[in-house]
Amino acid sequence: MSEKPITSLYGTVLAVQANYYHVKLDTNELEDRCLLCTRRTRLKKIGQKVMVGDRVLVTEPDFQDGRGAISEVLQRKTELSRPPVANAEQILLVFALEEPSLDPWQLSRFLIKAESTALTLCLCLNKSDLISPQQQQAWQNRLNGWGYQSIFLSVTQDLGIEELLSRLQNKISILAGPSGVGKSSLINRLIPNIEQRVGSVSGKLLKGRHTTRHVELFDLPNSGLIADTPGFNQPDVDCTPDQLAYLFPEARQRLSQGNCQFNDCLHRLEPNCVVRGDWERYEHYLKFLEEAIVLQSNVSQLPDEETNLKLKVKSLGQSQYEPKLESKKYRRPSRKQNNQFLQERYENQNLRDLADTDEDW
Repeated sequence: MSEKPITSLYGTVLAVQANYYHVKLDTNELEDRCLLCTRRTRLKKIGQKVMVGDRVLVTEPDFQDGRGAISEVLQRKTELSRPPVANAEQILLVFALEEPSLDPWQLSRFLIKAESTALTLCLCLNKSDLISPQQQQAWQNRLNGWGYQSIFLSVTQDLGIEELLSRLQNKISILAGPSGVGKSSLINRLIPNIEQRVGSVSGKLLKGRHTTRHVELFDLPNSGLIADTPGFNQPDVDCTPDQLAYLFPEARQRLSQGNCQFNDCLHRLEPNCVVRGDWERYEHYLKFLEEAIVLQSNVSQLPDEETNLKLKVKSLGQSQYEPKLESKKYRRPSRKQNNQFLQERYENQNLRDLADTDEDW
């Protein structure tokens, strides 16, 4: 008696390139657990995108050719637009202590961006072998004042790697940070067989060259997944002015111990403000606040967008939101629209004109 063929399997999207998706299947019964998949036309018509990290249903898998088709995208727990990753649980923020030297302003900017995602933050400081123990202690004390515990790494000296692996276990983590801090080298150390391209630091500008071109999830030895993302030196501050203070642990602590006099306090010149005061990154806060105010002003001038989601109830009573069809592209005109079109076309014509101009009619 022949075995029943497998018709569908669940999996995780590891990479997206053009219109193809590299999907890792959940089953351990198959020797090759990855398939190269396309997206069903139905998903394309409703505008359902497939992202790295998505949990998907693969139908009609062809294990001989290593291919399949994605027929459903499961509901996402989290979703980031930059980098475009779904279901991530943790951000692994990597900076170098030297070559290039650690810039507090740039680090603060990355920390604010990471805080805005609401994901767990793991801060790693690489190339710790290039500074003295006294300098390491000074940075540790400084970052403790900011509200962060950091892991000191040295990929070349194999320092801090085991501690980092334990933090990444059984999680989908996003590796982020400016170029040239050793992210690709760290990936090579965490996953020895990956053979990521490693770029050198520009000797002229002491800034890193971009070596990662697209987002991709990689298997970790301890059952986790990590996404290496394209490096960028200045992430945007895209929060509202009233949200900004809550992205600073120092400000959150002050707000938890007291209240400002005004509910809409922006913590600048307002009287009886509990946030304004003598803490190191307060100047960073004021500069980021200016950017947030400008952003809010620009956004307020944009027209409101119609929602592109609709609520759909499935056969088992489960409800979920799905993207709407693009009305101008996929929806057929109504009978009323057709009648109006015919009336406008033949409104001022007699029967002889109709016979002459529309023979097929």
